[in-house]
Amino acid sequence: MAPPTTDPTAPGIDWRRLGSLVTGQAAVQAGSFALLIAMSWTAVQLGGRGAVTAVTLAATLPRALLLLFGGALTDVLGPRALLLRATSVRVLVLAAGAVVTATTHTLWPLVVIALADGILLGLTGPAAGVLLPYLASKEHLGRANSLFSMVLRLAPIAGSPLGAWLVVVGGLPVAMGAAAAGCGLWLACAAHVTRGMPRPEPAAQGPSLLRRSGDGFRLLAAHPRLRWMFVACFAMDLAFLWPAEVALPLRAAENGWGVGAVAVVLAAFSTGALASAALGAALAHRVPVPVKLVLTGVGLAAGTGAMALVPSPGVLAGTAAAVGLLSGLNGPALVTAYQQAVPEGKMGAAMSTFALSGIGAAPLSLALFTPVSLHLGVTGTWLLCAGVALVSPIAAAVALRAAPEKAPGRSTPDRIRTAPESTVTSV
Repeated sequence: MAPPTTDPTAPGIDWRRLGSLVTGQAAVQAGSFALLIAMSWTAVQLGGRGAVTAVTLAATLPRALLLLFGGALTDVLGPRALLLRATSVRVLVLAAGAVVTATTHTLWPLVVIALADGILLGLTGPAAGVLLPYLASKEHLGRANSLFSMVLRLAPIAGSPLGAWLVVVGGLPVAMGAAAAGCGLWLACAAHVTRGMPRPEPAAQGPSLLRRSGDGFRLLAAHPRLRWMFVACFAMDLAFLWPAEVALPLRAAENGWGVGAVAVVLAAFSTGALASAALGAALAHRVPVPVKLVLTGVGLAAGTGAMALVPSPGVLAGTAAAVGLLSGLNGPALVTAYQQAVPEGKMGAAMSTFALSGIGAAPLSLALFTPVSLHLGVTGTWLLCAGVALVSPIAAAVALRAAPEKAPGRSTPDRIRTAPESTVTSV
C-alpha cells in the first residue's frame, strides 16, 4: 500500500494527515472510554453484577473474535473503504442507541448496542492500525508512533471522568450522543487521512477471506524478525499488567499506604510516559534503535523489579516515574519495529494479530500471575514479572539480528498490492 504522497523529496512525515489522525483518534477514543464508564454504571443500576458482565462480554468478545477477520478485510478492501463504511455505521448505531436508551430503561438495548459496537470496532481496529506507516517514512515512523501513543495514554485519563460527568449531567443517552459525536469527528478525519489511498488490486485466485483471517499467525510463523518483535511486545504487556492492576493495590493495602498511594504511583508513571512520548515525537528518529528497543527494555525490567522492593510510597512513585520515562520511549519503538517488519501487503493481517495480543495480555496476565502469587507472595510475583519483562529486550535483540522483511512505506509504488497467498502496545 502506498501513502497519498510518494514524492521522494517530501518531508519524512505528512503532518497534516497525521494531525487529522491524532485528532480523530483522540475524539473517538475519549468518547469510547466515556461510553464504557456510562454503560457500566447504567448496567449496575439495571441489574447489578450480572448485567455488567453481560454488557462487558457483549462488547469485548465480538471485538476480539473479529479482529483477525478485520485484518484480512483491510488487506482486501484497503483501509479507506473499510474505515469509512464501518465508522459511518457506528455513528448511526450510537445515535440510534442514544434515542433508544432515552426512551427504554431496560438492559437489552445496552447489550445489543454493546454487541454491535464491539463488532464494528473489531472490524475497523486493524484498518486504523495500518495508517501510520503510510504517513511517515521508515526513519520517522518512531516519531509518529510516539505522538500517537500520547493520544492512547490520554484517552482513558480524559474519557473516564468525562463518562462519569456525562452520566451525572444527562445519563447514558447523553454519553452515547457524545460518543457518536466523537465517532463522527473521527469519520471526517479518517476521510482526510485516507484520501487518495486506492483499493488493493483483487487477487486472481486467492484463498477465501475466512482462510486469510489466519494470515497474521502464518506471518509470525514464517518471518523471524516479525515473530521476535511480536514476542518482545507481548512479553512487555504481559509483565506490566499484573503489577499495575493487582500487585500495586495489594501492596498499598498491606503497608497501610491507602488508595491515594495507588493513584499517585499510577499518575507518576503516566506523567513520565507522556513526557518521554512527547520527547520521542520530536527526537525519536535521532535515538539509535538498539537504545530504544534493548537498553530501555532492560531498564524497564530493572525498574519493575525495583518497584517491588522500594520501602515507601514516595520512592515507589519516583521509581514509577522513571519507569514511565523509559516506557514512553520503548513502547512506541516496539510498535514501530513491529510495523517495519511486516511484509508488503500484509499490514492488516499483522496488525490484527498484534491488536489481539494486546487484548489478550490483560486476562492472561491476571490468570497466570494471580495463582502464582499465592505461593510466591506479592513481592516474589512482582519480581517474576520483572523477569518476564526482561524477555522483551532479549527478543528485540534477536529480532534486530534477523533478516528484515520489505515493509510498506512512503517509498513503495503508488498502488496497493494484495498477495494471492494465504499492529498502540499498552506499555
